[in-house]
Amino acid sequence: MVITKKAIENEILIKKVSHLLEKLEINHKNIAHYILAFIHRSIVNERPDYAPEHNERLEFLWDAVLELVVTDNLFREFPKKPEGELTDIRSALVRGSNLSKIAKSTGLPDYLVLWKWEELSWGRSNDYLLANVVEALLGAVYLDLGLNAATEFVNKYIYPTLWEILENNLTKDYKTLIQELAQAKFEITPTYKIISETGPDHDKIFEVWIYLNEKQIWTGTGSSKKKAQEHAAKNSYDDLESK
Repeated sequence: MVITKKAIENEILIKKVSHLLEKLEINHKNIAHYILAFIHRSIVNERPDYAPEHNERLEFLWDAVLELVVTDNLFREFPKKPEGELTDIRSALVRGSNLSKIAKSTGLPDYLVLWKWEELSWGRSNDYLLANVVEALLGAVYLDLGLNAATEFVNKYIYPTLWEILENNLTKDYKTLIQELAQAKFEITPTYKIISETGPDHDKIFEVWIYLNEKQIWTGTGSSKKKAQEHAAKNSYDDLESK
């Protein structure tokens, strides 16, 4: 990618993202929102003149929009399921691993704007980063086109993954899975410890360590404590399951 002016004025990036939106059938008004959805914080840190803002503020919108749309869908789809089961299904739909699959299936990794070191460390295949891009893209749709368009996006690209989740019994989150696995293998309940918070109050990144007894087994990061814990749990589960 050739860097010219700011990201939202970059003709190559505008053309590239416009092509993606056409493919996804998103009739955008303001392309800047969607370009921002692909800006990773690594390039903001290194080139604030090019990209003074990254995509994590858009993720803030995602939480409210997605919860409303998915909750309404599940409530109507499964009138006899209890609240706890519906909550588990909703959590599985919005889990990072599921969102990462959606990002890959729609070709979103090719549009991420990363700094070179993030690129070299396989940032385009990082499930956590890819899940964030889906979140930010939904936030951009909502900001640009409103709730109806955001609902359409969810129903077209996110909600249909429900059936694979149910068919494969994937409704448990990674924190639950790692707890069950650790108890079954080692008779230990994992614990989490926040070891750092970086950035201003409105733009924090949390780093979490997960322990089995006193042994640190993996770390995770996220824009909230919950996301950081889930990230750590996923890393730990993938590692422990293979042993």
